[in-house]
Amino acid sequence: MIETDTLVIGAGPAGLFQVFELGLLEIGAHVVDSLHVPGGQLIELYPDKPIYDIPGIPACSARELVDNLLKQVEPFKPQLHLGQEVASLERQDDGRLLVGTSAGTTFLAKAVVIAGGVGSFQPRRLALPGLERHFDTQVFHGLRSLEPFAGRDVVVAGGVDAALDAALALSEPGPHRARSVTLLHRRDVFQAEAATIEHVRERIASGALTFVAGQPTGLEEAADGRLAALQITHGDAQTLRLPLDLLVVGLGLSPKLGPLAEWGVVLEKKQVVVDTGTFQTSVPGVFAVGDVVTYPGKKRLILSGFHEAALASFGIAALVYPDQRIQLQYTTTSTRLHELLGVPSP
Repeated sequence: MIETDTLVIGAGPAGLFQVFELGLLEIGAHVVDSLHVPGGQLIELYPDKPIYDIPGIPACSARELVDNLLKQVEPFKPQLHLGQEVASLERQDDGRLLVGTSAGTTFLAKAVVIAGGVGSFQPRRLALPGLERHFDTQVFHGLRSLEPFAGRDVVVAGGVDAALDAALALSEPGPHRARSVTLLHRRDVFQAEAATIEHVRERIASGALTFVAGQPTGLEEAADGRLAALQITHGDAQTLRLPLDLLVVGLGLSPKLGPLAEWGVVLEKKQVVVDTGTFQTSVPGVFAVGDVVTYPGKKRLILSGFHEAALASFGIAALVYPDQRIQLQYTTTSTRLHELLGVPSP
């Protein structure tokens, strides 16, 4: 059992900034996320897309924002528990919350913060019997590194930004370029940014990228058990054999609230209702920030999640330090905050 002041559920921007705000109040935190890398929707859906509405940063990619948030929380040494979902929450006799995950990890926390976007995200998978045997060896959900694909024959399945971005990255000239890249989608219509679609069509016209329209209906394995090809059915019911070394699935993410609905928190249209003074839910000790919350005037913006995390940290501080008056300090002038952050005081 891991004892902690706070358990943050969700390692997206709001969750990571929540850790920072808690750290400024000397409140420790562990973080759980269902995805295998921090960053939430930003990293899974559009890691290299530019973001223009982060205060003080004229432009940055989603990946750069997540990297900077991770760097920002380094002084507080949060522990990330990735690739596992929160499965249970029980109130203990002393008021703390016992939280269990799908990986068997248990936490005993004074407060829990739900920062899971619109729920626990699961990659949408291709419904092909036997494909799961090749996960993480030849079949990958999303593209996190180009190196394993260099010089290989790669099929990218999907028609959303994640798939198109992967196809563009793998067909880009350079040392990590794939030998061949085939973009596979059920039809020649994509749901992505207009500029991305235009770029993909330019690559297809130049021959750097191949497009195949059809639905994967089966797979072929080599004698050694490795995935060798996909069977693709066209609209005219003809079957095409599509050889490959590696498969990237970019079908997007499927959100689900999971056990949240069983915790007793008040929900409104599958979003969590909060007190906007503290961002505590209807369940004492359980807070929520980011896209998962709703209140009058709520806007689903990254910067809104940052504001909510700042206010939630003071609500949590009242639970962690019930006998103390919490002083508002400024990172510009507070020598104590400089000490916590490991920066010199003027």
